[in-house]
Amino acid sequence: MRVGGRLNRSTLTLGEKNPILIPGKHHIARLLVLHYEQVHHQGRHITEGAIRCAGYWITGIKRLIYSIISSCVLCRRFRGTFSSQKMADLPEERLLACPPFTYVGFDCFGPWNIVTRRTRGGSANSKRWAVLFVCFSCRSVHIKIIEEMTTASFINSLRRFISIRGYVKEFFSDRGTNFIGGARELGIEASFVEDSVFQSFMKEQKTVWKFNTPYSSHMGGAWERFIGIVRRILDSILFEARHQRITQEVLCTFMAETTAIMNSRPLVPISSDPNAPSILSPSTLLTQKVSDNIEDFSHLNTRDVYTNQWKFVQVLADKFWTRWKQEYLQSLQTRRKWQHIKQNIQEGYVVLLKDNELHRNNWPIGLVERVFQVETVWSVKFS
Repeated sequence: MRVGGRLNRSTLTLGEKNPILIPGKHHIARLLVLHYEQVHHQGRHITEGAIRCAGYWITGIKRLIYSIISSCVLCRRFRGTFSSQKMADLPEERLLACPPFTYVGFDCFGPWNIVTRRTRGGSANSKRWAVLFVCFSCRSVHIKIIEEMTTASFINSLRRFISIRGYVKEFFSDRGTNFIGGARELGIEASFVEDSVFQSFMKEQKTVWKFNTPYSSHMGGAWERFIGIVRRILDSILFEARHQRITQEVLCTFMAETTAIMNSRPLVPISSDPNAPSILSPSTLLTQKVSDNIEDFSHLNTRDVYTNQWKFVQVLADKFWTRWKQEYLQSLQTRRKWQHIKQNIQEGYVVLLKDNELHRNNWPIGLVERVFQVETVWSVKFS
């Protein structure tokens, strides 16, 4: 049986004008699709076109090709999607109304070339990096400049941060392998977070340090996204100052201005209603300033001034946390991606390991020997 159509007046062959009709569930249909792997696994459209040009019309061919491609080892190797799971609930640290910088995520970024001193032949240059600290609750940021990517330099930046922002209950960061990878690309010494000096410093501070699993940069989205925003702001500032010598002092000033811009960004969409409350931003909580119209306490005595100022600060803080719960937390309700539950990786699975430094054809294949299941993440051991 052949298919009739509107191409009878064309110069095509008989098989192309009136292809042979084949039921999609017939074994011959599956053999034909498997035969046309000779198009070098180029996907459904090219495979379907090759079958039609050969003079075959298979009913439900799209569904059939999809089912075969999904089970084809080479097709999955060339174009398979990466394994993912439904996005987990936000950690408790993101949902607590607590003092700023109680729960902090951080990462290092850079470098920038600066002028350290002038010489007879010109100037001596060196590199500087920055450490970005992000508050998990109010989403405020704090940036510190470091001279080297070493343990000592990093500890000094932590000491400066804690001296200004106060006690930190928990730190979150990428694992040391992430730092080593960045150090390898930049050709610098790695900052080992497992260093004994670093561990003794953290023990003295009575602070807990939690690490992400290796190769899981998405788990650090709370600070990775901010690094991208900071880079865009700095690119604009440095472009305007491209004719100026960038010194340590100038770079620190630029970082302070960038921090101010980041902390003044709105946490929730801005309403067009002129009677709406002021913009909810991290600086509202950090500086306790919402406008230039500061209340005048000159008509009060000294005792009343202190009492009213204290109440004024408390009212601002209460307003911030009330709006934070009613507006900001509600904006975190929806999952922007990874919305469906999928099967987890199991022992015995053959997997393809992504390597950004290699072409996909050269990615290594691994066998899952053991899976370590915990509440929030699965760690996998490969062979």
